[in-house]
Amino acid sequence: MAMNRRNMIGLIGGGVILAAVVPIASIASRQPRHALQPWALAGQETEPRRRALSYALLAPNPHNLQPWLVDLAEPDTVTLFADPTRLLPHTDPVNRQITIGLGCFLELMRMAALQDGYRVDLTPFPQGENPAALDRRPVARAVFVKEASLTPDPLFAHVLNRRTTKDPFDTAVPVAPSVLDTLGASVTMGSRFGGSVAAPDIADLRALTREALRIEVETPHTFKESVDLFRIGRAEIDANPDGIDFGGPMFELMGATGLFTREAALDTTSQAYQAGLDAVYANADTAMGHVWLITDANTRAEQMACGADWVRLNLAATAAGVAIQPLSQALQEYPEMAAPFRQIHERLAPTGGTVQMLARIGSAPGVNPSPRWPLQSRVVNG
Repeated sequence: MAMNRRNMIGLIGGGVILAAVVPIASIASRQPRHALQPWALAGQETEPRRRALSYALLAPNPHNLQPWLVDLAEPDTVTLFADPTRLLPHTDPVNRQITIGLGCFLELMRMAALQDGYRVDLTPFPQGENPAALDRRPVARAVFVKEASLTPDPLFAHVLNRRTTKDPFDTAVPVAPSVLDTLGASVTMGSRFGGSVAAPDIADLRALTREALRIEVETPHTFKESVDLFRIGRAEIDANPDGIDFGGPMFELMGATGLFTREAALDTTSQAYQAGLDAVYANADTAMGHVWLITDANTRAEQMACGADWVRLNLAATAAGVAIQPLSQALQEYPEMAAPFRQIHERLAPTGGTVQMLARIGSAPGVNPSPRWPLQSRVVNG
């Protein structure tokens, strides 16, 4: 759940309470010291695999959990594992979304290696896959092969500028239908692209995604899973540069004065809870179009390939100046979400297949990058 400046301003009472309690300038100036460094350090490694991985770890992923672990013990090879401590058992019980995030990671790694003249020969789930859950077997084995005359991927130029926009979009700015052609052309790894900026579709999908958000927030165990991952203020973000970050002057002030805490967010009678609900509704309600990705079946390999397509679509949106945010709650496979899950599949995949990703698109000001763990923290050998 993302809260934004407009929706949270009511909690600070115009700053009067805060000014009386704490020196505003000293708190408001605090920014994370370490959590954003991986964005600045990307590409500075000299060993080819590590250089590619320094970009890969910037990939989008569910709840920013960064569930990747890599083994570099074998020469010229990256073996990828899913970190079993970084899963979402309530909202992603079969680890489908986590697998998509791992696919995003591998695609950025592949694109970065290509920049340096390396082909990556990728074997998904080399020891087999478990459709029920990710386990300790490798997710992928990737061999780096030096090759002359490789053509870099033009989408790679946008890796450092890619963002997920968690604020409301500008409803005065429509998305041109031609943008859908641009985004669809980026999807090359096997997923089926769909999208619409037609007013009736926007209205229907706004309503459906809003209802799915309501269910997730009003279902105690799924909402708590998100709230447990809140990182409020610089100290928490630097200590754990994963999860759902609430940084910047306003959240720093609110965290320091106790106006915004995990306990308040879970209290359905609190202003923080209502403000959070209003914020996620505002995001769904300001969509100016929607895009989605479908796979024919729902194998782990297809989920991973969809992740590659998803990050490519993100990069194409960045290149086109389009803001984008996943609204995948209706795609989640827990019992309380059964009705929206059925409705979204009936609408977007009437002839069959699995809707793997759904997002809103529109126009919004630029946002800061999400925090990241440093590369070495994600390497288990090598």
